[in-house]
Amino acid sequence: MNTSAIRNHVNRLWDESIIAELCEYIRIPNKSVAFDPEWREHGHMERVISRFERWVRAQSVSGLQLEVVRLPGRTPLIFIEIEGASDAGCVMLYGHLDKQPEMAGWRSGLEPWTPVIEGDRLYGRGAADDGYSIFACIAAISALKAENIAHARCVVIIEACEESGSSDLPSYIEHLASRIGNVRLVIGLDSGCGNYDQLWCTTSLRGLVGGTLKVEVLSEGIHSGASGFVPDSFRIARQLLSRIEDENTGRIRGEEFYSEIPDARRKQAAQMAAAVGDHLNDEIPFVKGMRPVGDSAVENLLNHTWRPALAIVGAEGLPPAANAGNVLRPSTSLKVSLRIPPTCDPNIATRSLTELLTSDPPYGAHVTFEPNWGARGWDAPATAPWLDRSLDEASKAFFGKPAAYMGMGGTIPFMSMLGERFPDAQFVITGVLGPHSNAHGPNEFLHIPTAKKLTCCVAKIIADNFAGGR
Repeated sequence: MNTSAIRNHVNRLWDESIIAELCEYIRIPNKSVAFDPEWREHGHMERVISRFERWVRAQSVSGLQLEVVRLPGRTPLIFIEIEGASDAGCVMLYGHLDKQPEMAGWRSGLEPWTPVIEGDRLYGRGAADDGYSIFACIAAISALKAENIAHARCVVIIEACEESGSSDLPSYIEHLASRIGNVRLVIGLDSGCGNYDQLWCTTSLRGLVGGTLKVEVLSEGIHSGASGFVPDSFRIARQLLSRIEDENTGRIRGEEFYSEIPDARRKQAAQMAAAVGDHLNDEIPFVKGMRPVGDSAVENLLNHTWRPALAIVGAEGLPPAANAGNVLRPSTSLKVSLRIPPTCDPNIATRSLTELLTSDPPYGAHVTFEPNWGARGWDAPATAPWLDRSLDEASKAFFGKPAAYMGMGGTIPFMSMLGERFPDAQFVITGVLGPHSNAHGPNEFLHIPTAKKLTCCVAKIIADNFAGGR
């Protein structure tokens, strides 16, 4: 492979059209269906699909066919097929086009739906998570075509429901099974990186369970002079949460929420700590004087990749402080998010969580828990020797440093499903969400040089799959 030619082709596409397209993508508030139930009426998703389709067709990649697939009652999916030199299996490339909601806290001069380029960073909602993916896929394959480099048949799947748990994706995978065929390699472009200096591959993802805990003590609010006689609903909620979490240490109670940590994952955590450990605290926007839970970089990495952790991500029944009367409130509702280890069963975890929170409620309060999150984590299969070499060579060729590996604390729902669907496939799960990029939060940005280099790496991996992975 002529790496300079691949780099020049990819950089030209990014500079001449991809960055501009991503700026227009940022302007479109195509929030995922969980955050915009009226997405059909609003039309934002269709605007994105139309732009993406037009750009892909304009590249005139030989052997490429694109279809927007629409199953009744589901979000659409972009399905792209690119002919290859062999029909003995294919490469599946994955991304998504739906977005998280706005989120408050964007700094002055930045807004979720307004693209802003500052140096190497493109700010705005969705470019890094995960609008860039379709452009990276097509740019990588077109670079191979331009250099007449052989590759297997490729399919690109861009879904529109990932931020809502990928609930529509299984139906599409089943519907398209015969056209997808025998998948030998999956490349997912919706993950993160430990720094912007090398290619990072995700080796594990935590699962997720949760729901809404509601504690009711009164049929209506009353004067707080009744306190001491009427137990406060927030205190009861706090008691219930202590059943699943030690509030002093953050340790989750209950062995059913744990899994054995493989030795390979402990070793990778140590390697990552050695590579970026000194900067781990700097990557989190801690307030002055704040410190992480663990006592070492390795323990912090294992805490957020292979151990359960609780977060309260929403609340109801609590008026804003400025408008809070001296009243005992009738109820408190808390949105509970419990990350679980990659190999922990979410169904067992949900049943245990529900039982712990609702059994024998203090004071006979009316306590309910409505589970509405349940996603299985993922632990990557062993990497084939040819892919190990390819990843390392690609990283050295286009980043100048060896490839690195890391577990992720988040959940990518489709990974478990694809792992079960294609048990013999190799997986490369990677992405551009690095330090401070803040996916789902304010000030989200895409690091443009990393996106370009990652695109080049994808091209080499696809070529190496054909040359050495058959």
